[in-house]
Amino acid sequence: MIYFVHESSYIDNDVVIGEATKIWHFCHVHKGARIGSKCSLGQNVNIGDNVVIGNNVKIQNNVSVYEGVILEDYVFCGPSMVFTNDLTPRSMFPKGAEAFKKTLVKYGATIGANATIVCGNTIGKWAMIAAGAVVTNDVADYALMVGVPAKQIGWVCQCGEPLRNNYSCKFCGRSYYLDNQQLKEKD
Repeated sequence: MIYFVHESSYIDNDVVIGEATKIWHFCHVHKGARIGSKCSLGQNVNIGDNVVIGNNVKIQNNVSVYEGVILEDYVFCGPSMVFTNDLTPRSMFPKGAEAFKKTLVKYGATIGANATIVCGNTIGKWAMIAAGAVVTNDVADYALMVGVPAKQIGWVCQCGEPLRNNYSCKFCGRSYYLDNQQLKEKD
């Protein structure tokens, strides 16, 4: 096997798992899921039907990634964070997968422990969602989001360091600039 699955986990049929991915204790990967290479799924992770996960994604313990969610490469999902896929769920009136709202988490984004991502939104590349935040709208690239509901309080570097007024990272040296309220990296 080119990937690792702990013996306590379940992998349904019609699943693709990339090379060097590790799936730890008590996980369930549902039919149609696609998981890239070098990913790590912590204990008690549930990957729903037809979910797409890129390469080098880290999903910490107790996370469910429901149908309709796409995680691009290098996404980090903190412990017990939550995705939704239905804005108005009713047990008595199930809508089915065709009614699920799509959620896209772009390249390199981080979602902190116990954060909630309400479906139908896009989390921009390299964005940082603080622990416990509740995201109810799209999030810009490099945005630092905190609170309930989540509000942008600043910008973060690719390395995760909060950026100050000059948009230069004191930790790794990358420099950025604002272009029409969007942060972009200098060449």
